[in-house]
Amino acid sequence: MSWLTPEVIDVIIAVVKALVILFVVVGCGAFMSFGERRLLGLFQNRYGPNRVGWGGSLQLVADMIKMFFKEDWIPPFTDRVIFTLAPMIAFTSLLLAMAIVPVTSTWMGADLNIGLLFFLMMAGLAVYAVLFAGWSSNNKYSLLGAMRASAQTLSYEVFLGLSLMGVVAQAGSFNMVDIVNSQAHLWNVIPQFLGFLTFCIAGVAVCHRHPFDQPEAEQELADGYHIEYAGMKFGLFFVGEYVGIVTVSALIVTLFFGGWQGPWLPPIIWFALKTAFFMMMFILIRAALPRPRYDQVMSFGWKVCLPLTLLNLLATAAVILYTAQ
Repeated sequence: MSWLTPEVIDVIIAVVKALVILFVVVGCGAFMSFGERRLLGLFQNRYGPNRVGWGGSLQLVADMIKMFFKEDWIPPFTDRVIFTLAPMIAFTSLLLAMAIVPVTSTWMGADLNIGLLFFLMMAGLAVYAVLFAGWSSNNKYSLLGAMRASAQTLSYEVFLGLSLMGVVAQAGSFNMVDIVNSQAHLWNVIPQFLGFLTFCIAGVAVCHRHPFDQPEAEQELADGYHIEYAGMKFGLFFVGEYVGIVTVSALIVTLFFGGWQGPWLPPIIWFALKTAFFMMMFILIRAALPRPRYDQVMSFGWKVCLPLTLLNLLATAAVILYTAQ
């Protein structure tokens, strides 16, 4: 087969990897949405979804069918192009960020030397989706939610990036595989504990998850920036939120908990177990914590998270300079 050149093989491998990432990450996000509803029901002493299938096992399928067949209605007063583009950007930006996460030492979507910078770039791109959705909807609640979300995301992305600089300084690289290999003897969560705390807080805030879900607060903004969305457009926002949770959980594992490393079990099993643990933490946080006011969220970020990240950077720099002498 003369057409099967090395370049064609590389393209085929890249397409297969992209499809695997798409189906696995979206599937994990979808199952997490069902598991979250069941667990919240358990925590709140109620049943949760239990009508479709045995014990509610087919609820996810029913939700997908309902979402797919809902009318894809666009209000007449919206900017149709931007209104349609916003959910696509929200979904794809967070999904692309997952491409740089190494599942094992040999399997990842893209082995980039600027892996962490690529993640920060994709996280910044998601802000445009929120702004587009709020502005194009021509709705006061959508616009208020978009303004809240953009200010919150841009603020906490500063802390997100600064919390990673200590990890980069220790590993000496932005490459995700190099960062995992640098944790062969000691996970970064121990020397970079302050960075781990601020990354987790900022990760929850960037995903707009409870208790940082002020842009979507139903009691204040009637569902916020995606109030005018229906059908699969709303579905892209909904699934994109859970894709973001999977991505942030996988990054926590990769950056602070040794990635795929672990005894006895295969590397991919270790990676899946660690990631599932932090996905569960997102659900427990939602079940346990109240929602603060928006001004309290912003004040907490600049008055608590920023000093912690700077303190972590100073401590890391001091340790590296001391050990280099």
